[in-house]
Amino acid sequence: MAEFSVKFNSNVNDLPIYVPGKAISTVARELGMKERDLIKLASNENSFGPSKKTIKAAKDALKQMHIYPDGSYFDLKKEIAKKFGLEMNNVSLGNGSNELIELIGHALLSEGDEVVISQYCFAIYPIVAKLFKATPVVVPAKNYGHNLSAMADAITPKTKVIFVANPNNPTGTLAPREEVEEFLSKVPSSVLVVMDEAYSEYVDKPIDLFGKIADNSMPNLCILRTFSKMYGLAGLRVGYALAHSDFITALEKVRAPFNVNVIAQKAALAALLDLVQVKKVKFANKKGIQFLQKNFKLMKLEFVPSSANFVLAKVGDGSKVFLDLQKEGVIVRPVGGYGLPEWIRVTSGTVKENKKFITALKKVLNRE
Repeated sequence: MAEFSVKFNSNVNDLPIYVPGKAISTVARELGMKERDLIKLASNENSFGPSKKTIKAAKDALKQMHIYPDGSYFDLKKEIAKKFGLEMNNVSLGNGSNELIELIGHALLSEGDEVVISQYCFAIYPIVAKLFKATPVVVPAKNYGHNLSAMADAITPKTKVIFVANPNNPTGTLAPREEVEEFLSKVPSSVLVVMDEAYSEYVDKPIDLFGKIADNSMPNLCILRTFSKMYGLAGLRVGYALAHSDFITALEKVRAPFNVNVIAQKAALAALLDLVQVKKVKFANKKGIQFLQKNFKLMKLEFVPSSANFVLAKVGDGSKVFLDLQKEGVIVRPVGGYGLPEWIRVTSGTVKENKKFITALKKVLNRE
């Protein structure tokens, strides 16, 4: 067979591939198990799923799948802007917030630029930096979370972007309001600050930075949010960016046309307006996190107190425990790729799923 001889871009050969959490169907095939006997607590998905109103909106949208969606995303942008006290030209939509992270790279990054990130940060940040031949500058973590003061100190004339996930993935840590405010005051206007708030809906009192966009007091601030977590739409891929209108215009230039499909748009709109469902999921998640952390304490396992919908726990050999748990019908996330080989990350699921996980974990760790 002939070899592929067309030359790749110079940065592609060394570019890492993002490895997602294992799907139930994949583990079932690999282990010869039935899918119904497996639960997935690996990817921080919402185990409660979307609301009935959201499902109905998605089903109704199926009738429109033969035509292109509204490429301006008018209805969804209007409601997002209204929710945060912004204008529609402060909103850009993406095929999940992951796409928006890449679009930020398209808009800003080139060879020789620097991107400041934290140790134990979301894996997509350094991948996107390398994709555009920029250099990721990794700042050591503080108690498994962001050392925002040190990140501000890491800024150089080459710095173009700083990524801060709050709460952070994969650690679940939340930067205090006063530290965030002090950090933002130190960042020069020539550097874009991306506050990735994918898990902010799970926080009791999230930091409100939207006023800095509304009053134009910080035009270099970009806030990312997603419908994948709290709203239960991970499979439809809808995220959004909130920022200065000039930066939103740049994102609109580099995004693909119709990057958010008609079903995703309609479902996201219904989910955004269903405040009752958000309240229910938030309450259930809080109870689930408390249950997991209580059992980790009883098992004398170190864990990072979480402000999100997952918990990072130290179990010894993370990869081995991950494999052993699969045999018990539970899929979690090993985090050796994040520099945490002794840890696993587990999503808080339903009451039944959380109990099954704890039972399986006690068994594989011989702590029954």
